[in-house]
Amino acid sequence: MRVYDEVLRDHVALVARAADFAARRHVGQRRKGAGQEPYVNHLAEVACLLAETAEEPNAYLIAAGWLHDTLEDTNTTKDELENLFGSLVTEIVVEVTDDKSLPKDVRKRLQVENAAGNSVPARLLKIADKTSNLRALAASPPTDWDWAGKAAYLDWAEQVVASCRGLNAELEKAFDQAAVTARASIAKR
Repeated sequence: MRVYDEVLRDHVALVARAADFAARRHVGQRRKGAGQEPYVNHLAEVACLLAETAEEPNAYLIAAGWLHDTLEDTNTTKDELENLFGSLVTEIVVEVTDDKSLPKDVRKRLQVENAAGNSVPARLLKIADKTSNLRALAASPPTDWDWAGKAAYLDWAEQVVASCRGLNAELEKAFDQAAVTARASIAKR
């Protein structure tokens, strides 16, 4: 008879289901960068950052990392996420989801203003998301962004993350390294 940890099995299954769901929902989507990477690569990187820097394993947070853009960028609904992944995952995703009915400049301002009031998991997810985005900005920037647009994005990402600091030194170090690399890439123009 094989004995295993059912909770661990359930947590691994949750993360696997979230990865599968996200890949299917984002199928055909590409990153804005010149390399046009599949969007799912960004989701995988965010989930990996959360898993690799976690002080304690948190399957709900890693699942939310996979799903963090589904409400914003796909036809997924909050009810659908809740039915499939439960309230813990859904609440994290909702916290990091922008209201697309608002103008972009308002959404960006609200991210800076609201980040500090978000839950710990949502703030960790914000740091991981911005880290991935800055890595992409340095490696494969959007072709239609000039150096000023890249610099503005970097400054904004640093403002968002400033409100999320003090939770995970390793994740914050990854962000800081990504910011340094992005800044060097922008300086090359």
